[in-house]
Amino acid sequence: MTVSDIINYRLFNQQIAQTSFSTPQEIVSCMVAMQAQEYAMSKWAIGLRLNGVTDADVEKAFNDGLILRTHLLRPTWHFVTPEDIRWLIELTAPRIRKAMAYYDRELELNSTIYKKCNDIIGKALAGGHHLTRVALNELLLHNGISLNGRQMGQVMMNAEMDCVVCSGKRDGKQFTYALFDERASGDTSIDKDEALLLLATRYFTSRGPATLKDFSVWSGLIITDAKRCASMLDATVFTQESFEGNEYWLSRETLDMVASFGAPSTKKTQKSFLMPDYDEYGMGYIDRTAIFNPIKITNEFKRNNPVFDRMIIVDGIIEGTWKRTIKGKSVIVETYPFRELSKAKSDVVNKAVDRFVKFTGNSE
Repeated sequence: MTVSDIINYRLFNQQIAQTSFSTPQEIVSCMVAMQAQEYAMSKWAIGLRLNGVTDADVEKAFNDGLILRTHLLRPTWHFVTPEDIRWLIELTAPRIRKAMAYYDRELELNSTIYKKCNDIIGKALAGGHHLTRVALNELLLHNGISLNGRQMGQVMMNAEMDCVVCSGKRDGKQFTYALFDERASGDTSIDKDEALLLLATRYFTSRGPATLKDFSVWSGLIITDAKRCASMLDATVFTQESFEGNEYWLSRETLDMVASFGAPSTKKTQKSFLMPDYDEYGMGYIDRTAIFNPIKITNEFKRNNPVFDRMIIVDGIIEGTWKRTIKGKSVIVETYPFRELSKAKSDVVNKAVDRFVKFTGNSE
């Protein structure tokens, strides 16, 4: 396996090169969970993997509860589907709670306070009510519980871990919380081994080739659990390929399907695009060297970890950065390649810009 193979396989499996889906919820389900703390760009991460879908389409799917946003895995904000949210939280919450324990002590929060807050919040949201964090904070204060901003954030994360709340529809530009049981359709818990196998299967299917360390860091699971996952993977479905002393897992189907990348029927594959902040093409792996271009990336860019910024990707490789500015009803995109691009590369970057602007529903 070569670096080029790794890039092609990942572009294909992540639904970037070609997509098998048509709706935001299908993409999120395919990806299991998609990092989403930068909301506007996380919507573009979904749009990037679909044809003809706009920002407004993704926003509607979010408001309708077809995709949800909550803390899980490492943890940070992620998009998930209603069918997957419960088992993902139940699998990753124990490790997240260990990380939260230090802040519980620092913020003087305990199980008694959490239970009181959960009861008040749950009753307020019941019946389809969606409330902002500010509104819920005021409600708690009215009930004799005074919390500062950091305490309130911890209380809401605990409520997410307890499957009391998840995202509601937006109130203008403000995010709201909704009652978990009214938004999440996956109401059946599954045991840990089943959840581990399900998570690993869908991770390596959607992000392979990837190492166990990639999976462990992405999922927030300890390496022991990651190895257990690997031991349970179906050998008729998955295989391992070696590269520079590391073992990469990927689906056998990928090897056959990506072999046709250069065929005439696949000329429309997308390998050049404007990558959003925190996109899974970078965040899905702890080792991101495959997409770095050592000729074009300076030490300054390396120190700043450019995968976390908005990157210009050409043929699967980082070729520069980009910036979006909104002026009225217009979206202006500025591109900053690391060095002068050939006409062919400049043309694909311009097409990538046009595609992003079209997704926004605005004009440049």
